[in-house]
Amino acid sequence: MSTDPVVDDRADGRDETPNERADRNWDELMQELRVMQTGTQILTGFLLAVAFQQRFTDLDTLQHDLYIVLVALAAVATILSLAPVGMHRALFGRRRKPELVRLAARIVRIDLFVIGLLTAGVTTLIVDFTVDRTTGVVTLVLSLLTVLALWVWLPFAVKRRSRSEYPG
Repeated sequence: MSTDPVVDDRADGRDETPNERADRNWDELMQELRVMQTGTQILTGFLLAVAFQQRFTDLDTLQHDLYIVLVALAAVATILSLAPVGMHRALFGRRRKPELVRLAARIVRIDLFVIGLLTAGVTTLIVDFTVDRTTGVVTLVLSLLTVLALWVWLPFAVKRRSRSEYPG
């Protein structure tokens, strides 16, 4: 998805004006944010509920520190996922949609990184607490590798393949 306003919008075969492209890209970003917000809300709810469980006091120092880091990551993920909506409200009606789309796309990328860390961390905390530390560390490594594979390597491979199959 090109968000550069200088790029010819018809170059990809779509017959749309820069404003129509910005509107379409904004709608796509909002759909992505809806999915991200749902996952973030579930993880945040889980984390907030954990502190009120009787066994919370059974966490060792490392688990407790990890829990605090995860709560902070959940807060950051929530703030990041709401930022494009707040920006839209602030810029609504000011003909700044292409710029808004570019900024929101950057925020979504950062939020995906934070959510990846949050998801891997929550999984690690649960496995560390319920099984053991070694299995928790293995879970952390496997979770991070999975996130990297699906969110970084796979899109890169698809993009590279598309370039070789459809040059130009």
